[in-house]
Amino acid sequence: MNRESPFGVTRDGLPVTRYELATRANIRIALLDFGAVIHEWMVPGASGHIADIVLGYDEVSGYENSTTYFGAVIGRFGNRLAQGRFELNGQTYQLATNNGKNHLHGGEVGFDKRLWQAQWHSESCIEFSLDSADGDQGYPGRLQVTVRYELSDEGELTITYGATSDADTIVNLTQHSYFNLSGQLSQPMTDHLVQIDADYISEVDAGLIPTGQLMSVTGTPFDLREPVLIKDCIHKPHTQLTYGGGFDHNYVLNHANQGLRRVGEVFHPASGRKLIVATDQPGMQFYSGNFLDGTERGKGGLAYPKRSGLCLETQGFPDAPNHPDFPSVVLRAGERYQTQTRFSFVAQMRRSDY
Repeated sequence: MNRESPFGVTRDGLPVTRYELATRANIRIALLDFGAVIHEWMVPGASGHIADIVLGYDEVSGYENSTTYFGAVIGRFGNRLAQGRFELNGQTYQLATNNGKNHLHGGEVGFDKRLWQAQWHSESCIEFSLDSADGDQGYPGRLQVTVRYELSDEGELTITYGATSDADTIVNLTQHSYFNLSGQLSQPMTDHLVQIDADYISEVDAGLIPTGQLMSVTGTPFDLREPVLIKDCIHKPHTQLTYGGGFDHNYVLNHANQGLRRVGEVFHPASGRKLIVATDQPGMQFYSGNFLDGTERGKGGLAYPKRSGLCLETQGFPDAPNHPDFPSVVLRAGERYQTQTRFSFVAQMRRSDY
């Protein structure tokens, strides 16, 4: 049976609905049609205790007013674009600048601040759609977007992003959930182990804009090719960590041309919860919640202090339109943009090799 319930109204008086997907694996996910947000993600640990492992809000106003993008679908372009500008077909486009002098996560009113249309495909699959007008936030072309969430009986969440445009444009959609696998959402997640299959990151400048150079992770705190405790690497001296105040970097994922493949994992030893990420995308932004400051009041009135959640944003590379050597994010008129990311959970006790 489809599960729907009211989740309040926007400041414009539009009703927001909460949708629930459930599975036999005791994993339950709640979604909102505002921002296509993942509002709640209930997951069992090794002891069987079920807890919510994503940051968020109890009211629509939290999502409307926040600049943290909790749980939202990001678009048209996830991550940063230098100066809010890019060139396409010989024409320069100026986008909204909402991150200092740069464009971030789709602009001042990105897809995270829109009310999407929802359509059930089955009790375990729902699709959200959005129509973004030509000129929206400065982007060319009318873009029609879909995001499908499908939860398997085993508890795997597959997210399929699709888009078409009536003019050449750029697209880079991603999901911005903040994970804390402990289920203690106001606690630091620095006791999590992270592993990412990437030999390089995109080097950034002090404004977190890619320089165009790829930096080898070998011999640096960014080497996460084997599981590493976040607290053991996040405070190590490195210019790139200083720029981000921690991790806020695009990992250049290995085997980028091999389609949907496992690219990393997060493990919380105390609870036994492990999150495995698979994607067909070339990059993944690992963000360690550096700009959370405790002023945000989330679910149950909890404060979300610095590093209380981490993000794994599968994506095209940041500022890609301004770097010809980066994988293309151009969507040609009449063609279809489609990418897929899968999040899987397992519960296990801590292994001795950690």
